[in-house]
Amino acid sequence: MRFGIYLPSVNRFADPGALVEIACAAEESGWDGVFLWDHVAWTTGEGPARIADTWVTLGAMASRTGRVRIGPLVTPAARRRPQKLAREAVSVDRLSGGRLTLGVGLGSPAEEEFGAFGEEADARIRAQRLDEGLELVRSLWSGGPVEFEGVHHRASTSGFVPGPVQSPRIPIWVAGSAKPRPIARAARWDGMFPMSSGWPEKEYGAAEYASIRRRIEGLRGDDGGGFDLVHASVSRPLPEAEEVAEMGAAGVTWWLSSFFVDGSPEDAMALASVRPPRAE
Repeated sequence: MRFGIYLPSVNRFADPGALVEIACAAEESGWDGVFLWDHVAWTTGEGPARIADTWVTLGAMASRTGRVRIGPLVTPAARRRPQKLAREAVSVDRLSGGRLTLGVGLGSPAEEEFGAFGEEADARIRAQRLDEGLELVRSLWSGGPVEFEGVHHRASTSGFVPGPVQSPRIPIWVAGSAKPRPIARAARWDGMFPMSSGWPEKEYGAAEYASIRRRIEGLRGDDGGGFDLVHASVSRPLPEAEEVAEMGAAGVTWWLSSFFVDGSPEDAMALASVRPPRAE
């Protein structure tokens, strides 16, 4: 089991410098990763939220750390041009020396993130754009000629260089509910971040993760080796050893100690300054 810290980039967490300092503290304390939300618009009861740009912040994290994995969790690929996402991901991967994990998903809230800017908010269309976009990103990362003709994306290029540091490519985690289509999408890539519709109030438990793991293995036709299953907990930032063992037996490979928008950077820094459970 590996342990990470999962941070919003919204409101009290909208200070890129503070997020970078938390990442540095987490690395020093022995955490394995630091991951960030990726939003362009968010409204709370107090009105429009302050938001830090996740990709700019990841670049700063990459330059200030040397060991922890970093990444967006998740970037809504449907609102990104695949060529721009591919280029940014490679730049952060190279800047970090090969430590980027690309977390992707449909994105929410749909109307604020998409509709308000004239983008398609329909979930079915966004899912199509996500699937096509990932295939194009993977092709671009290869560095060779790309001829791509999809419903939503097209590309014709003789090469897209440089490529990622990581081989065969940057790992991709897919977020989604424990339903057949999201699970099938994730099974084509390198990991899944299962999120219930009621997160963070409702978190999946060990039995649900075990079921997801079995379905992933069935779809992949292998034992799931190297495939990550990610649990993010707001309620249990520092789990007991028994919880870690139970989740590990269910196939969870990452436990993310998480903060929501009502949390504070000070609390996150305090957590980042403590050794993760497996180091105790």
